[in-house]
Order: sequence, then C-alpha cells, then structure tokens
Amino acid sequence: MRGRPSDRARATSWATARESARRAGRAAFAPLRLPLAEALGRTLAEPLTALTDLPAFDTSAMDGWAVAGPGPWQVTGRLLAGRPAEGPLADGAAVEIATGAQLPPGATAVLRREHGEPRGPLLRERTPGALTTGQDVRPRGQECRRGEPLLPAGTPVGPAVLGLAAACGHDGLAVHRRPVVELLVLGDELLGAGLPRPGLVRDALGPLLPPWLRAAGADTGEPRAVRDDFGLLRDALRHSTADVVVTTGGTAAGPVDFLHRALAEAGARLLVDGVAVRPGHPMLLAELPGGRHLVGLPGNPLAAVAGTVTLALPLLHALSGRPAADPVRAAAVEALPGHPADTRLVPVRRTTHGVIQLPYDGPAMLRGLARADALAVVPPGGAAAGDPVELLEAP
Repeated sequence: MRGRPSDRARATSWATARESARRAGRAAFAPLRLPLAEALGRTLAEPLTALTDLPAFDTSAMDGWAVAGPGPWQVTGRLLAGRPAEGPLADGAAVEIATGAQLPPGATAVLRREHGEPRGPLLRERTPGALTTGQDVRPRGQECRRGEPLLPAGTPVGPAVLGLAAACGHDGLAVHRRPVVELLVLGDELLGAGLPRPGLVRDALGPLLPPWLRAAGADTGEPRAVRDDFGLLRDALRHSTADVVVTTGGTAAGPVDFLHRALAEAGARLLVDGVAVRPGHPMLLAELPGGRHLVGLPGNPLAAVAGTVTLALPLLHALSGRPAADPVRAAAVEALPGHPADTRLVPVRRTTHGVIQLPYDGPAMLRGLARADALAVVPPGGAAAGDPVELLEAP
C-alpha cells in the first residue's frame, strides 16, 4: 500500500474521487430473486418485462352497460368484476357491467350509468348519439403487451414498481443484494449519551450516518465505537466481514490517527488518499483483501458528511446497482466564495430564485446542514451570482 500524500498537490480532485468510488463498486454482486414484498427498496438487476398483456382482456372503465351497436338496447343480464363473460353480445343488446369487469365479445362501448336511461327492458342514451365506439373501454394490451420491457435494470424498487410487477404477472423480482456496511466510530473523546464535559464531546456521526447509508442501499447495524488504539483498530479491520467498512476519524497524521498504518498491515490498497475538497480533505478509499472496501471519513461532522457524499454514497450506489444520477443544478442567488484550488461543499437552501448559502458551515458544525436542502458544489475560485452550481441532496 502506498503511503500518504506528502502535500496537497497529491490530493485527488473531487470529481475524480467520486468517479473512483463508483468504479470501485461496479463489481456487482450476483442478483437475488426475491418475493415482491421483500424486494422493496432494492434495485432491479434485470429489466422488468411484462408476462401478460395489460389489461389481459377488454375491460370496462366505468359502471354502466356494455352495449353492442347503436341503441336502444335490450338489457339481457349483468356482469361483475371477477367473473368471465359468458358468450358474445348480440347487436342491439346490452348487459349491465361493473368497473373492471371483462367485456363480452361483440361489445362496442360502455354506456356510463349516469348517461343511460333504462325503461323496462330497453336502455336508451340520455343524449342520443353521444356514445362513440370504444368509449370507456380499456382494450386488451392498452398499457403493455406480453414480453414488452417496462423498466430498465437499475430502477429503484418502490411501491409503484411492486404494483406494476404484480399487475403484469410477477410474483418476485431479480434485484441487487444490499451491501453490508459496518460503521466504526473512532475516538476516545466521544460520548454516546449525555452532555459534553471537559475533553469529551457527543458522537454526532453515529446517529447521522446509518440512516443515510441505508437510504443509499446499504444494510447497516448499530455503529461500533473503537478507542484510539492501533491494535483495536487493526483487529476491527481484519475481522470485519462487511462488504464496506466506514470509519470516522483517524484519517489525518495526528498522534492517534492510526488508520493508514492499520490499512497497511491489513494488506489494503489505497484507491483515493486525500481529496481536494473543503471540508473533508483527509478522506480516503481503500480496497481490502477479498474485494471489500473501506471508506475513511474525517472526524469533524461536516467534513465527514463531505466524505460521505464524495466517496461512500457513489460506492454504495454502484454496489447496489443504482445508475449514476444526472447532476441537479440551480443558480446561486448570491456569490458563493470558493477555495483557490479546492472544491467547496457548502450547505444551501432552495428558494424560488435559486440557492442561498447557509451560515455555520465550518468543518465541525452541523447547524447549517440541519437547515439545508442540499450541499452546493462550489468549484475552485467560487461561483458568481447567477452561476449554476451542482447540488447534492442533504441527509
């Protein structure tokens, strides 16, 4: 494993670091086939194809009467949803029908209940001549035909996808496996509960990161606290069975920053070691033995968030089979100051005119992020008022 960069000139550009993370996650897992209810929240590993025409037969779109030819019509019976039609409808005949029921062969239209006027055995239109052929009929195959591709691989499986899959005949779906993530929170100074006290601070990243990682497609349990001890960290990396290990803290060159040394002893290969971004420069991405990965986030909260959107989320999206999303951009309402050489990630709020920067955006602060809709990607040198800037969704 190569050593740490000796200066900022060796830091990877922000865009290159994100692409490196996506590329590292493209060795996708073998697809799983799961029942529909268990596929929710995953990503399609194969295109969704219709197993049947949809609808599978001509159906009534309204309550009323299925009619054949022009009126008046002789009413001959009744059809309800869930029952097959019992033979063809003769010209000049009608059958009372419920929404969703199968139309009998020979039916030319559906006359809505409010548009019909039954008089004894005869049915007439309230407005003669208004009914047109095919009116209020859902023809077979109107939505899709058997074998037609409906959704591409990489589509997130939400409730509507489950409904569509069920409607066109699927009992299960081929989906990507969720990557298992272990979150290691490093530091002797972190408290899991109560008020900060001299020398000790509350752990903000333990509560913040797991829900965000799960939203990115990961399975993650409770964070694991690891003290500032080289041996403990080395053993935690060696014995982890997670697909991705995410650490917070220990990425710089301080007296208890052991992560680089622990990675070296674990036989890891650094893919990204420092990124030209503010906050969050000392973040890293490493490949562990066996094809697993580690994302090292800085310990300061907003810097860790910067590392998450730069390295962790692109890696998890790729492992989960999610395609890279097209960049979302908005105009800067006011000038966004930039760093001379590095990209800046700043909390912003959307307005009708564009995005505005929020205060409290220091590396150790979360107050601005808590009010933010997104993080704006400010290029080196800054963005002038009116310039479009890329937006990253805030947790």
